[in-house]
Amino acid sequence: MHNIVERLTSLDYIIVIAYLIVLMVIGYRASFPKKKNSDETLFLANKSLGWASIGFNMWGTNVGPSMLLAFASIGYTTGIVAVNFDWYAFIFLFLLAIVFAPKYLAAKVSTMPEFMGNRYGDSTQNILAWYALVKILISWLSLGLFAGGFLVRQILGIPMWQSVTVLVAFAGLFTFFGGLKAIAKVNIFQMILLIAVSLSLTLLGLHKVGGISALYSKTPGHFWNLIQPASDPKYPWYAILLGYPVAAVAFFCTDQSMVQSVLGAKNLKQGQLGVSFIGWLKILSLPLFIVTGILCYVLFPNLKDPNEAYMTMVTNLFPPGMNGLVIVVLIAVLVGTIGSSLNSLSTVFTMDVYVKKINPQASNKQIINIGRLTVIAGCIFAVVVVLAIDNIKGLNLFDVFQSVLGFIAPPLSVVFLLTVFWKRTTRKAVNFTLSIGSILSLSTGIIYLWVLPPSEYTFWPHYLMLSFLIFGGLLLIAILISLLDRTPSIYTINEEHEANIEKPDKTVWISWAALAIVMVALYIFFNGH
Repeated sequence: MHNIVERLTSLDYIIVIAYLIVLMVIGYRASFPKKKNSDETLFLANKSLGWASIGFNMWGTNVGPSMLLAFASIGYTTGIVAVNFDWYAFIFLFLLAIVFAPKYLAAKVSTMPEFMGNRYGDSTQNILAWYALVKILISWLSLGLFAGGFLVRQILGIPMWQSVTVLVAFAGLFTFFGGLKAIAKVNIFQMILLIAVSLSLTLLGLHKVGGISALYSKTPGHFWNLIQPASDPKYPWYAILLGYPVAAVAFFCTDQSMVQSVLGAKNLKQGQLGVSFIGWLKILSLPLFIVTGILCYVLFPNLKDPNEAYMTMVTNLFPPGMNGLVIVVLIAVLVGTIGSSLNSLSTVFTMDVYVKKINPQASNKQIINIGRLTVIAGCIFAVVVVLAIDNIKGLNLFDVFQSVLGFIAPPLSVVFLLTVFWKRTTRKAVNFTLSIGSILSLSTGIIYLWVLPPSEYTFWPHYLMLSFLIFGGLLLIAILISLLDRTPSIYTINEEHEANIEKPDKTVWISWAALAIVMVALYIFFNGH
């Protein structure tokens, strides 16, 4: 791996400095608007987000540095199969937009624990609040920051503590002063930049290979199939079909970091169109991230480590003057992911712990101050955990990250799906699944990843199938608990919330129908090669 710093020119430094200035101007204008609103809050952008802000912000939260590395790496070794993790998502984004979002917005909640608390009481809200805090701190903030710090350390050659401290401080500034509104505004600018730079890299690669036809002829035919046979050891079709939905429901429909943008929508229509927009943006994963790895397979076929595919393309294809753009994009994806994670952490702790348990009479100013203190605490915690993770030797955290999501997801998917689709679900079933069910699921994950790893013990099913089996088991137990509960405490319909639920606008249906047609066409086209 080449050190980009050695190849930087004056133009590169100018580009990086100009980017940082533009970023801070956008963040400042969003954080300190001329028109002050006395009821403005740090958490939901004062319900001011339009569809473009929602879509770009959700995509910015989703696209982290680990995605740039992992997608290019998988493209290098197996072709386009990994794009299933983005394209198959449109079904679950549709579920968020049409089924979950109307209920969330009608209930006027700030957090997912608050939504569940409205239905099943304080005990459920408390369990889910702490579960959400741990999930954000570990899976979003710490692992996401580690991936970014790891990449920045590779590129710039600086110690891990320096890279993560600067990154988390930079992202934290936007969250501290401007909250969701500043993060959303910044992410629009950053994601457009990401598209431009990544597309440039793909076009340069295609030019060097000799075009799309030449790329296709120089790669194995199965590289271009979304659906792989059941015998495929890495991504068999049944594992993706059954296992991916478990993680997808939890990630797109119940995760505070993803759903928060929708909660900050001007209205339901903007929220639903915003979720549709991220579905359209996810189509770009193929040309922007996956094809980069496939191009690297043709141009540089003897890489020792496939994780180096993305940076190998950058250091060999970008001319002097464009390397600064790569640093800019890395900062962009990091600020997007870390900023959104910090904002979600701040929202859940402040609204579900501080306001709910510590100071129910808190003023808006007190709430915002606590939210900002939580951002600072989250930054410090994340840096400490990242430095601890960095001392673990021989652990490939990019692969582990995908598996961890599969073991965190089952309890959340079970609880939210039953809550929305089955009114007979009881509080005991929900609390059992969130507490004991989570312990069972996470314990299985720990055994799978560290105690009896599948590389040594071949009795394990694919981790996606393992996630599906845990989901099925917890779902069955939750249904049995609900049916056998002699004194069931079930959700009593809130007439006001039910009255607030709106039906999707015609424009929303058109947008989703068009997306569905395009996705089906893509799945048909990228199969049988």
